Amino acid sequence: MHGRLFQFDLSTFSEGLIMPFPSYFVLLLAGFLLATVMGAVWAKRVGQNPDVVVDLGLAMVLAGVAGGRLLHVLADGHFMEYVNLCVDHTKVDWLITQAQCKSAEYGGSWDFTKHVCHPTDSDCWAWARFYAGGLTYYGGFAAASAAAWFLLKADKFPFWKAADMAGMVVPLGLGFGRLGCLLAGCCFGKPWSSSLAVHFPPNSPASEAQWKLGALPSALVESLPVHPTQLYESFASFAIAGFLILHFHGKKRYDGQVFLAFVALYSIVRFAIEFVRADDRGGFLGLSTSQLVGIALIGGVVWLHKRLEARAVERFKAFGGPPRAEPPPEAAPA
Repeated sequence: MHGRLFQFDLSTFSEGLIMPFPSYFVLLLAGFLLATVMGAVWAKRVGQNPDVVVDLGLAMVLAGVAGGRLLHVLADGHFMEYVNLCVDHTKVDWLITQAQCKSAEYGGSWDFTKHVCHPTDSDCWAWARFYAGGLTYYGGFAAASAAAWFLLKADKFPFWKAADMAGMVVPLGLGFGRLGCLLAGCCFGKPWSSSLAVHFPPNSPASEAQWKLGALPSALVESLPVHPTQLYESFASFAIAGFLILHFHGKKRYDGQVFLAFVALYSIVRFAIEFVRADDRGGFLGLSTSQLVGIALIGGVVWLHKRLEARAVERFKAFGGPPRAEPPPEAAPA
């Protein structure tokens, strides 16, 4: 586990100012950069403007980070911690060592009675510090999709063609992001007695959660072996991308079908993996927030599939030939 790949010392501009770069954020950003490059290459091949895809990638990253952070704050079980950080910081407990509490990184106040660390000052902007960790995929997905719709409409770029491109490359970015989760120690699984299980170091999110459940004597010891759920989702995301790029895209019957296939496949995979995840993700009726969102997304996929397929059939009746996606336009001469 290595939660921070690197950090920038900005003390030249402000004393003690350190900007960390969490593993999850860095790898997620690397994945989206790869996806953007692939999307630009695709746009050029089908005769569309690759600059639109580059702009689209940037807009989706910014919107995705904002949406992912907001859903994390509201639905992942940390809402009251952020509230208390603002209105009553003495109610916030950091399960770290006394030495860490006194370090420059935390600068906290040690509670000798509870043996925990408290922040010394209120912080009403902690919820907005996405670079400190804490992003939820479905929140980012919703915000990035909304940003893409507005941008593509403004640029008069075929929306469903771009959606199919996103359906092929977004799972690549997600696969990289989940590798970042493994390094950060978040999104961990339930205890598992297997040689394939993973341990997380002392003071990790897994150790803290297991200590709160009484499974460990302290959060400052190594975690019990758990399911490597981050790897499950990373490998599944890469597999989805490979299937859609190498097989499904060439057989699609209408524009938008690849994107819908991605949403459906990912929702099913995520729904299953949630049963062996153990981190706090919020939920209702025995299902996690992500499972509830996944059910809603599959319902939306079924509705859109019927609508877009019916449109393809109407085009078949009007022009003849089997229902299929509209052919890409010829590339403009150089």
